[in-house]
Amino acid sequence: MTTYASLIANHPEDAIAIGAPGRAGLSYGALRALASQTADALHGFGIGRGDRVAIVLPNGPEMATAFACVAQCCTTAPLNPAYKQEEYAFYLADLGAKALIVLAGYDGPALPAALEAGVAIIRLTPGEAAGSFTLSLEGEALGAVDTSAPTADDIALILHTSGTTSRPKIVPLLQSNVAASARNIEASLALTPADTCLNVMPLFHIHGLIAAVSATLASGGQVFCAPGFDALKFFAQMAEAKPSWYTAVPTMHQAILSRAPRNADVIAANPLRFLRSSSASLPPQVFAELQETFNAPVIEGYGMTEAAHQMASNPLPPGRQIPGSVGIAAGPKVAIAHEAEPKLIDGTGEIVISGPNVTPGYENNDKANADNFFEVAGERWFRTGDQGALDAEGYLRLTGRLKEIINRGGEKISPLEIDEMLMDHPDVAQVVAFAVPHPKLGEEVGAAIKLRDGATADANALKDFAKTRVAEFKIPRHIVILDEIPKGATGKMQRIGMAEKLGLTT
Repeated sequence: MTTYASLIANHPEDAIAIGAPGRAGLSYGALRALASQTADALHGFGIGRGDRVAIVLPNGPEMATAFACVAQCCTTAPLNPAYKQEEYAFYLADLGAKALIVLAGYDGPALPAALEAGVAIIRLTPGEAAGSFTLSLEGEALGAVDTSAPTADDIALILHTSGTTSRPKIVPLLQSNVAASARNIEASLALTPADTCLNVMPLFHIHGLIAAVSATLASGGQVFCAPGFDALKFFAQMAEAKPSWYTAVPTMHQAILSRAPRNADVIAANPLRFLRSSSASLPPQVFAELQETFNAPVIEGYGMTEAAHQMASNPLPPGRQIPGSVGIAAGPKVAIAHEAEPKLIDGTGEIVISGPNVTPGYENNDKANADNFFEVAGERWFRTGDQGALDAEGYLRLTGRLKEIINRGGEKISPLEIDEMLMDHPDVAQVVAFAVPHPKLGEEVGAAIKLRDGATADANALKDFAKTRVAEFKIPRHIVILDEIPKGATGKMQRIGMAEKLGLTT
C-alpha cells in the first residue's frame, strides 16, 4: 500500500468520493475509471511514468481529481493559479515540466509561459459529475513513453518551498511519501467511509492535497470540494455538504467565526465530529472560540511540504488537545536537535523528523541537503528550521522559526524573491524584505529600500510595480524608503528585527 493508486484501490464502486456545490458526486468506481482513462490519454499524448505534468486549475473537484489521477501515472506539479507569467516561466523551467494541464478556454499567464518554454498544453474539459473530465492535447503527440505504473520510489508530487538565502527549493515527494502521509492523517483523525470533509484549502498546497483530499480518499470517505475559500459562502456549503469535519488555516477559521453567530442554525443542524487547523499557529483564543462555537474538538496539527504535510497532531478525544501545542508525533518520529551540530538533545532546539513520509531530499541542491539532513545511529533526520520543545508527555510546542521565511496566513514567502523582484525596478539601489507582525495573518511582507541617486519612486509606485510581477499575497504591504538601510556589524543587511528597528511592530 505504498503508491497513490493503492489509496483508492478497494473502496466500494458506488461510494461517493468527490462532491461539489450543485453537482452530482463522483463515485470511487468512476474515480478509478477516470484514473485509467487519464493514464491512457496521457500515454497517448506521449507522457508517462517519470514525466512531470504541471497543473494550473481553479480550486474545486477537477483540481482534486486531476491531481489524484495524474499522480497514478506521472509526476504531478500543481501551481498557484494566481502566479504571473514570469513566475510560471521560472517554475515550469525549474521543475522540468513536460506538459501543462489547464481548463478548456483558459488564456491566462501560464499559457504564454508554457508556450515559450516548449511545454505541451493539455486542455481539461469538466464533465457533469463533480471532478469528472476529459483531456485533449494541443498539437502533436510527444513520442515514445514509459507506460508502466509508478512504483513506491517514483516521484508522485513536486512542490517548491522558499528559503531566505536561496532560490525556491524543489521538494520531490515519492509515491511512498504521499501514501504514508495520507495514511498517517487517516489514522490520527480516525477517518472512516462515513466521514465527509469540506475542503476550502487551495489545492496547489500540501495541506489541501494531502490532508483534505488524499487522506479522505484513503479512508473511503467523501471530500466535498468548494471553489476556494469564501467566508460568505462557507455555511451554505456546510449545509449542502453536511461534513463531519473541515481543515483550514487560522485566518480562515477566524473569518468563519466572524459569521458563525448568524449561522447558528446551520451549525446546529450539521454537527461536526471535529475541525482541524494547520499550516500556521492557531491562537489559543481562537482555539477556544472554535470549540465553543462548533461544540466539537479542535485538532491542531503541524505540517510542512518536506514531510508531505503532517508531522504532529493533537489527538482526538479522549486524548488531550492542548491550546498552543501542535500535538504529539503523528506519523514520523519527532525529536529536538542541536541547532548547529548533528545530534539530538533534550530541551529547546531545532525540531527534526524522520519517517517514511519525509522527502528523500531537495532536488539538485546538495548544499540544502547537507544543511537540512543528518544521521544519528544510522537514522536520517530532517531539520524543519523551526525551534521548539517536547514536554514530558510528548506534546510539541513551537517557540519560533529559525528561518526567515515570511509566513503570511500560511503562505510561505521567500524574502530573497521579494528582494530580487524589487531590485528589477530602475529606481531601486538596495532592498531587504522582512516579516512585519500582523494580528490576523501572523505576518505581512515588508521591505526597506534605498533608492538610486535622483530617483523619485515612492512606496505606492513600488507596490504597483510589484503587482505586475508577483502574486497578490507576495506584494509588500509595508515599504519604507530610507537614505541607508540598517546593517549589522559585518555590513550585512539583517532581516531579523528589521520591522522593530523601523517602528513597524506597534
